[in-house]
Amino acid sequence: MAELGHDVVGIDVDAAKVASLSRGVAPFHEPGFDELLARNVESGRLRFSTDFADLAHAQVHFIGVGTPQVQGGYAADLTYVNSAVASLLPHLNHHVDGPTLVVGKSTVPVGTAATIAETIAPTGALLVWNPEFLREGFAVQDTISPDRIVYGLPKDPESAGTAQGVLDDVYKQLIAAEIPRLTTDYATAELVKVAANSFLATKISFINAMAELCEATGADVTQLAEAIGHDDRIGKKFLRAGIGFGGGCLPKDIRAFMARAGELGVDQALTFLREVDSINDRRRDHVVNTARDGLGGTFEGKKVAVLGAAFKPDSDDMRNSPALDIAARISGEGATVVITDPAAGPKLRAARPTTHVADDAYTAAAGADVVLLLTEWKQFKELDPTRLKDAVNNPWIIDGRNALDPTTWRDAGWTYTGIGRP
Repeated sequence: MAELGHDVVGIDVDAAKVASLSRGVAPFHEPGFDELLARNVESGRLRFSTDFADLAHAQVHFIGVGTPQVQGGYAADLTYVNSAVASLLPHLNHHVDGPTLVVGKSTVPVGTAATIAETIAPTGALLVWNPEFLREGFAVQDTISPDRIVYGLPKDPESAGTAQGVLDDVYKQLIAAEIPRLTTDYATAELVKVAANSFLATKISFINAMAELCEATGADVTQLAEAIGHDDRIGKKFLRAGIGFGGGCLPKDIRAFMARAGELGVDQALTFLREVDSINDRRRDHVVNTARDGLGGTFEGKKVAVLGAAFKPDSDDMRNSPALDIAARISGEGATVVITDPAAGPKLRAARPTTHVADDAYTAAAGADVVLLLTEWKQFKELDPTRLKDAVNNPWIIDGRNALDPTTWRDAGWTYTGIGRP
């Protein structure tokens, strides 16, 4: 918002995070974000605070807090959303430039927006549900230049028109750039995000199910994916077989979607997502089992190098990371596991001092009995197989992301094992 020319104040209850952001230092790794943050803090358009009173002069309030999975269940935890709304209420004064707007960005169960709209109604503020579609690793470009903008507007036509006018002014640069803008009701806007994430998760699990069939028949899932991806009804994106999806969105969003469908009495509509989730978990099991079998049926006394800790490249996000989960399982079975990750490595070392974290792949692989490539960082895809072979005890690599060229690695003397590849 500051980059688009608005005056912005960011509120968080975490004082350390606010202090870091106020210095122009990001608390997470995201390509291009450090420069964006520093530029806008320095310009004075962007500042941060822990005091909600600093919002008194704002006209538009974006809610972008987390909705994690509840402990012991599938549903979304709305604690942070509800807390944000409660903290906002005393400061939703009528603005000199027109109506005050609350804009929901968080991923919430369908029906949440209507409840929030009722809660803020006595203040005169209007609610718009405006889901975000950013991808970690591409978050800056997805925010500055999204592929679509969705407004979930109030039922009352006059309120809807007023709210749309204010948000159109916020997004005027993006609208002028002819980025598609869709207007709908609250429930549809809430469903757009979870439906999109469920579709993407289904596509990933579909190709991973095909990988299971390929491994049983000797077929090659990478060639299969390329062949079906040429059909423009299917497309090539999200058709790379591997160890499955993770992160703070897809796993918890599809589970929350299933939970909400159950609450609404239409749980049968989403039973297929249970298998999507199950396939995803099986891919992690598969890598652990493959490594154990290849090492003689046990990890005891073995050294395993794990390349990757973040759930995806160009991020330091380790929430629900398949790479970390696999590393933890193998470590739990008695192996010495050494992990390396260009961005998440330092964060992992600080959070888990007893975990073996190496600065680079060559150091991590020293004396290893097997190397697991589990996050497809560019640095790992560009490794020198000959140099890496000199470091290991046993030149065997399991490419959990099908990111490497098997021929190149086999020619360099490696045993190469991919996912769904002969």
